[in-house]
Amino acid sequence: MSIEEVIEKNTNLIYYITKRYTRYFDKDDLFQAGIIGLLKAYKNYKEQTGVKFSTYAFSSICGEVKKFVREDKNIKISREYIQLSQAIERAKEFLTQKLMRKPTVEELSLFLEMDEVKIADVESANEFVRSLDYENDEEEIDLYNKFACEEKAYDASIQDLKTEISNLSEEEKELITERYYNDLTQSEISDKLGISQVQVSRKETKILSKLKERLVQTPVN
Repeated sequence: MSIEEVIEKNTNLIYYITKRYTRYFDKDDLFQAGIIGLLKAYKNYKEQTGVKFSTYAFSSICGEVKKFVREDKNIKISREYIQLSQAIERAKEFLTQKLMRKPTVEELSLFLEMDEVKIADVESANEFVRSLDYENDEEEIDLYNKFACEEKAYDASIQDLKTEISNLSEEEKELITERYYNDLTQSEISDKLGISQVQVSRKETKILSKLKERLVQTPVN
């Protein structure tokens, strides 16, 4: 398989990995970092590893994306957000002492006369930046490594399945989503899609066979 074909086939995998960072970093820059990881995986992949290429490439892509995130110097919190963050922390301390428990977002919103969404946004931005810094009482640990790329909960077979489902046609994805994500019966899907239950059954069987075939390991040459 050529490099161009490898990139085309694994584009969805790169977007899947980078999507959690797109709020703070440029999508194109993240994608390019993912491409670098993919090409490194392509160069080092050996059929003898005993895993699908997409599984092997996952950690390499994730590593390059995380490296880009760690080294990028452009992410900053505005002065407004810093001031709001400080106000939120002071309010938390005051309300915690008064209520003898942690205040809810709604209570903070009423106390500060600030929209709940704004509070959540400020805390999210602050937490994201803090997670990329060094911070530990006993020794310096790169908390960036704790900002997961889902590797701790990552299951190779599940990731492969998600990748292959994303490569299905829109019609096929809709049927699989309704059947296995929304837990609809074939009869319910039949009514929703306007086709017979027999057709739903045939299509489902065909899609599952296609996924099974694609999930069989295919070496990258």
